[in-house]
Amino acid sequence: MPPMLSAERRAQLLEILTRDGSIRLDTTAEILGVSAMTVRRDLDDLEREGLVRRVRGGAVAAIVPQGFSARMANRSGAKSEIARKALDLIPHGGAVALDASSTVGALVAQLDTSHELLVATNSYDNLRTAQGRPGVDAILIGGRLELRTDSFVGAVACATAASLHYDRFFTSAAALDPSFGTSEATIDEAQVKRVFADNADETVVLADATKLARHATARAFAWDEVALLVTELDPADERLDPFRDLVELR
Repeated sequence: MPPMLSAERRAQLLEILTRDGSIRLDTTAEILGVSAMTVRRDLDDLEREGLVRRVRGGAVAAIVPQGFSARMANRSGAKSEIARKALDLIPHGGAVALDASSTVGALVAQLDTSHELLVATNSYDNLRTAQGRPGVDAILIGGRLELRTDSFVGAVACATAASLHYDRFFTSAAALDPSFGTSEATIDEAQVKRVFADNADETVVLADATKLARHATARAFAWDEVALLVTELDPADERLDPFRDLVELR
C-alpha cells in the first residue's frame, strides 16, 4: 500500500477530530499506519493554522468562531441524545429563549404539537426550525449579524432580548470549566447569552462531552447561575465528576 500523502493525513485527522472531539497520538498513528512522530508533525502544522490545540498525548479542536452549518455537522449523534434528554424541560406554554447553538437547534427540531410557545432566539437557523413546529410562535431578536457564528449580537439584540421574560433559557457553550464556568469564543456572543439569562427564570446548558474541562475567551456563566447541565453522557460518568458538586446533571 503506498504511503499516505500529507494532505490525506490532514483530511483524516480533521475527520477524526470532528467525530471524536480529540486526537490521541498513538491511537491515531496506528489507524493511519504512520509513526507517532509523523502525526505529531501534522498536528503541529494544524496548530500553526489555528485548527487544533495541542494537549498532552494529542490534540483537541481549537475554540474559534464557527458558522451554524459547520457546528451542526459536528457530533450530531451527541446533539440528538442531548435533545432527547432535554425535551421534557421545554414548557408546554409560556416563553423560552434559545441561543444560536446547533445543539439547541437539535432540541428545537424535536418540539411536537403539545407545545404552545413563544420562542425568542438570536439565530436565524433556529428561528426557521422553530417556525416549522406546530404551536410555536417564533421571533428573531435582530441586531448585528456576526458572520463568523451566524448569530445576531450587539446593542439592538441585547435590548430586544431584555424586553421579554422567559420561563427558561436554553443555551450551549464553547467550553465548560469547573472554575471558569461556561465560556464563548466571542465577547458579543457571551453578552447576548447573559441578557437572555438575566430575563429567564432558569438557564439550562446543553453541551457535549468535548466541551468539558476547557475554557474559551469570554466567560458567560458561573455555575451558580446555571440550573441544569445536560450532556450526552450518563450523569454517573467520571468525566462529569469535576462538575458534580457545582450544578445539577442530566
